[in-house]
Amino acid sequence: MIEAFTLLVLLQLVGDIAAHLSGLPVPGPVIGLVLLIGILAWRDAPPGALEPTADGLLSHLSLMLVPAGVGVVAQSSQLAAHGAAIALVVTVSTLATLAVTALAFRAVTRLTERPAAPDCDPAP
Repeated sequence: MIEAFTLLVLLQLVGDIAAHLSGLPVPGPVIGLVLLIGILAWRDAPPGALEPTADGLLSHLSLMLVPAGVGVVAQSSQLAAHGAAIALVVTVSTLATLAVTALAFRAVTRLTERPAAPDCDPAP
């Protein structure tokens, strides 16, 4: 488990360094995840105990939300002052996202739709 956890942290570190040096607007952990996907594609099986380690991390994923909750509590005065505007923006952006997704789905469906096969019933 230590080797797999070390691999995950090392890939995150490499991603952070790559993001910093390249100036890309991509978080380092995302670059590290892409590197991990590359390693998994290169090898046929996950290295070492990566799968059980990942399962253990995912089972405790709720702990990763604690800092976000602390941030919300720390900024509660800002939320109280601008809560209505934030709620309106979140609602409108969610509805816009749903509408654009539905329109895109319909457009892709029309573009990929196969024409109906002609009726092959023999005439009586």
